[in-house]
Amino acid sequence: MKLLVTGAAGFIGSTYVRIAGSEHEIVVLDKLTYAGRPENLPQGTELIEGAIEDPKIVREAMEGVDAVVNFAAESHVDRSIDDQDAFARTHVIGTGTLLDACRELGIQRYVQVSTDEVYGSIDSGSFTETSPLDPSSPYSATKAAGDLLVGAHVATYGLDASIVRGSNNYGPRQYPEKLIPLMVLNAIHGDQLPVYGDGKQVRNWLFVEDFCRGIHTVLAKGAAGEVYNVGGPDECENIEVVKRVIALSGGDESMIEYVTDRPGHDRRYSLSSEKLKRELGWEAQVHFDEGIEKTVRWYRDNEDWWAPIRSGEYREYYERQYGKALG
Repeated sequence: MKLLVTGAAGFIGSTYVRIAGSEHEIVVLDKLTYAGRPENLPQGTELIEGAIEDPKIVREAMEGVDAVVNFAAESHVDRSIDDQDAFARTHVIGTGTLLDACRELGIQRYVQVSTDEVYGSIDSGSFTETSPLDPSSPYSATKAAGDLLVGAHVATYGLDASIVRGSNNYGPRQYPEKLIPLMVLNAIHGDQLPVYGDGKQVRNWLFVEDFCRGIHTVLAKGAAGEVYNVGGPDECENIEVVKRVIALSGGDESMIEYVTDRPGHDRRYSLSSEKLKRELGWEAQVHFDEGIEKTVRWYRDNEDWWAPIRSGEYREYYERQYGKALG
């Protein structure tokens, strides 16, 4: 097939292109915001710069396409608290624009890439695909709205679309505003490691390649109107993740600095992948101990990738967010 993959110059989307590109022709549509970088993509990938909320660009990008996989997102919860408008434009208006174009142009298949955060927090057990949506932040609320639009297009227009919700992804090429790459790079540079609250928030960690294989499985075999959770094989408190990063980076636990918790911070996420395993045959392959070693090693070996980030806009963001400058 020929696939339009939106938002694929970012962390998860570019990983997906590396996996799907061995089987399909790929066209990427990406706005190239701060976290979207052309160098994330395999050499030779066709890249169209533009926003998914722009109907003209979307229709041009969809020319000759058989299916759409939508990764386009403003992905950082902290930034959504400061500027929810950008999140609404991409997650709601942009998703609606893609869905309308698919319907009008007769695109065969659509997959929406979503997040476990649409379910909110869970004290025990794991969310399933039938769990109610209970988002806690502007990020997760707008992602949930986009998911509901997908369901509405299936019910109203008969669009062949599925939704994939992933747990916390980690791995190479993740922008360092997120927990793991932030901690890795700060540890490498000898900076303090800012940990929200008591650090005991629990996350269900999913290596990015496993998530992308799950998405690709849903594209090939998923049913219209169905939601599929893709959860990681391991749960871990954020503070334990930070300590693991310190050990792998040669740092010291005295580098940890507890900072004021962010507003609306969900305490625990956990996704059940039983439906995806039972119906489509997917299972996670990479456990956290293996994945975090691979991830830390990648950042240590690829300074040319992250050095321009730490010298640019990210420094200003970091100082605004944590009240201190990077070393």
